[in-house]
Amino acid sequence: MHKRVMDMDVSAEALMIAVEQLVRHVRHSANAGGLSTAASSALGRLGREGPYRLSELARAEGVSQPNMTQLVTRMERAGLVRRTADASDARGVLVEVTDTGLEVFRQRRAERTHALQLLIEELSEPEQQAVRIALPALARAIQDRQGR
Repeated sequence: MHKRVMDMDVSAEALMIAVEQLVRHVRHSANAGGLSTAASSALGRLGREGPYRLSELARAEGVSQPNMTQLVTRMERAGLVRRTADASDARGVLVEVTDTGLEVFRQRRAERTHALQLLIEELSEPEQQAVRIALPALARAIQDRQGR
């Protein structure tokens, strides 16, 4: 029994290493906009989920509010985002993606999609099928956890 648990731990670790390598490879394949990882992540969130209050965006991205303020300022100067008044709270400011930012977001997603597709094409047909089943299943598990 103990050996079986250890084998599962090793398998989970090997899977974790593979996920890290995959994420790193796909992330580095996106060059549009010349964004940092932090800017790319924030732009992606805004592109997928819509406007955020600055404090909520900082929290969602796991950074301090001063760091997010600096990042948003740089992205605003680049024309990727804009600050607007929060209609629900006159004191609040929302950060939203601009049309230019949305285009950069879409280009980066297309570059990442292409990089992933090229990797998948290198696999055997059974491996390709396994990836097409496993990755969406993991995404559903994440969404289910977030919905709790």
